[in-house]
Amino acid sequence: MTHVTGADARRGPLRAGERVQLTDPKGRLHTITLAPGATFHTHKGYFRHDELIGAPEGSVVTATGGAQYLALRPLLADFTLSMPRGAAVVYPKDAGQVVTMGDIYPGARVVEAGVGSGALTLSLLRAVGDGGALESIERREDFAAIARANVETYFGGPHPAWRLTVGDLAQVLAEREPGSVDRVVLDMLAPWENVDAVARALAPGGVLTCYVATTTQLSRLAEDVRADGRFTEPAAWESMVRTWHLEGLAVRPDHRMIAHTGFLLTARRMAEGVAPPERTRRPAKGSRPADEWSAEDLGERAVSDKKVRKVRRDLGATDPVEG
Repeated sequence: MTHVTGADARRGPLRAGERVQLTDPKGRLHTITLAPGATFHTHKGYFRHDELIGAPEGSVVTATGGAQYLALRPLLADFTLSMPRGAAVVYPKDAGQVVTMGDIYPGARVVEAGVGSGALTLSLLRAVGDGGALESIERREDFAAIARANVETYFGGPHPAWRLTVGDLAQVLAEREPGSVDRVVLDMLAPWENVDAVARALAPGGVLTCYVATTTQLSRLAEDVRADGRFTEPAAWESMVRTWHLEGLAVRPDHRMIAHTGFLLTARRMAEGVAPPERTRRPAKGSRPADEWSAEDLGERAVSDKKVRKVRRDLGATDPVEG
């Protein structure tokens, strides 16, 4: 089969080899890959793929049991959530934030590390376009193979702006010319280990964007970015998405929502040899070094000696006997 890549892959009639998303009358989604002579079966009957091959996108096909299915090419968000995965995927809500807040633009030179199953890679490639350059670095060869298959399935073949490397981020960046990268996106367990390598590769004004799952990772990352001295003050946030039920006058929030998935942190590369301005705001209580934190800093409520003595009297407790 001849692959159709780029924007043309998203236009025209449905073709054999394409993934198509079917929506049934109850709103349930089914994703299939069109193949000549194949059939789609459910408990409501079946229909032949040939009925959709060559049909315009947005067509409706009727199964033998009478159920109708709306056929559309999956949107990027739909494909991301339904594609085969080895590692957990970056949710569309976070991928959108990475593209926007990380300022990924057409023609940008971007390095991504921690490819996983390729979900974020798809959004980055859509953002840089055919004229940009995205180098994705993954340590695990099996994850890289899954990511490559997912990317080429979505785009209908190899993307001209993409280079996938199996290896270590620091080693790959060491081979790059200093200041040759516009944006760096890290989705890994310990991104702080690569702050020095990223600072060397980023151009002045370049953006570092990191995705981490826990508050301990976020805290360590922020402190190491500050300590490096070559980045602006880091900013961090998380996003939550709540869908709504829409039916007549019954307009209300859905009972379930996509809440915490991860934290995003961004910082920008300073000019070479220029230190960021010192922060003038008053430090928060918990900003002292970890070895100086008290029990109250960690959330423990102090109990007065007076209260302890009263409780002991009420219980009739005696001094413990050493054994």
